[in-house]
Amino acid sequence: MIGWDFDTRISLTRTRRKKGDPPSRLGDFMLWVADRNPDLDIRILKWNFGALKALTRGTTAYDVARWALHDRIKFKLDSAHPLGCSHHQKIVIIDDRIAFCGGIDMTKDRWDTREHLDDDPRRKQPSGKPHGPWHDLTMLVEGEAAAALGELGRARWAMAGGEPIEPCTTTGDAPWPASVKPEFRNVDVSISRTRAAYNDHGEVHEIEALFLEQIASAKRFIYAENQYFASRKIGEAIAARLCEPDPPEIVIVAPQTADGWLETKAMDSARAELIRAIGVKDHANRFGYYCPQTTGGVPIYVHAKLMIVDDELVRVGSANMNNRSLGLDSECDVTIVAKTDDECATITRLRHGLIGEHIGMTADVVATRLAGGETMQALIESVPQSGKSLKRLVLPELGDVETALAQNQILDPERPEDMFEPFSSPGLFRRGRLRPARG
Repeated sequence: MIGWDFDTRISLTRTRRKKGDPPSRLGDFMLWVADRNPDLDIRILKWNFGALKALTRGTTAYDVARWALHDRIKFKLDSAHPLGCSHHQKIVIIDDRIAFCGGIDMTKDRWDTREHLDDDPRRKQPSGKPHGPWHDLTMLVEGEAAAALGELGRARWAMAGGEPIEPCTTTGDAPWPASVKPEFRNVDVSISRTRAAYNDHGEVHEIEALFLEQIASAKRFIYAENQYFASRKIGEAIAARLCEPDPPEIVIVAPQTADGWLETKAMDSARAELIRAIGVKDHANRFGYYCPQTTGGVPIYVHAKLMIVDDELVRVGSANMNNRSLGLDSECDVTIVAKTDDECATITRLRHGLIGEHIGMTADVVATRLAGGETMQALIESVPQSGKSLKRLVLPELGDVETALAQNQILDPERPEDMFEPFSSPGLFRRGRLRPARG
């Protein structure tokens, strides 16, 4: 289990526990799983930052101590990265036969349903305090794709200082959950990564290359969901497409604001600068940046990292559209490229379902409307604002401090060395392909 964070207090279910059911708290559940299977070896890898703070979370210190005393549960903090970088992958591998890879961590404030109800008593923190609506995505794979993620996980564990783990040799059917219907069968799955150079491990920029390639290759449209939008390189790539005579439609769904005061100041300011600059290039009005809200008008926090291109490619993972995910932090995305009409149709249904989820419309109605010639933006903006909806982001006016934070990429540098000299280059608009847009 690999994650940016783990909170041992969270409940893994929201149904009333019956006698004989497994424990629902993560800390208790891991011990229960280990105790009932003497052959099971559990490794948990968490980013080292905030470890002391995490241990102040109620019973977390007690849970971690109980894990440490168990001879088949090993908990390790990952510090195998340059200063200022983070370990951001979210992966669970089981027997090298089934694996999860996506955007969600096993920590508080993450639980929700696709309905994103305004008042859902199940959406609460371990303390019992309610938290806001949350939107996220993870991909579940089996077979060779799961084995490849297992190889990645073992390498990350060893890089963090853990003893080597042998590949799993368990045979038989993969433990695919009966409640999950497979969307694809017998397809190739590619894995892309980001890693900053550390000790004798070289840097990896596969995710950056994939973002730029996918934006450049789009023929008709891009639909993306992402927590952040602050990457100069991604902004330049989108602007280049929008300058074309007949550009593709590009729709991004994102949270209204970043989570945290400093992130709001830095990330949201950089986002505003990028979107204004892109807008200058958008002569055909093909770029839309939207934020979802509930029926009652409450912002839904988008933590998903998804990209769909022409309904021919779907990509899910941990990487955001910011500089950190392209060059600093450890990231992992998985991608499926459709090879048949049926596989394209599956991606289409996924896109229609996601759009429908955000605007309170069934996937079938979304399909009918888009088949009739409407663009995604026209459909989104035709929805009555009295229900679930996607609101076009209203760009804030930036003061001198916010502008400096944005253009010098504070908190979101492109390279590890930039963190210590944030004002040494023109930053967000360093190459001149995009320029600040002023009123």
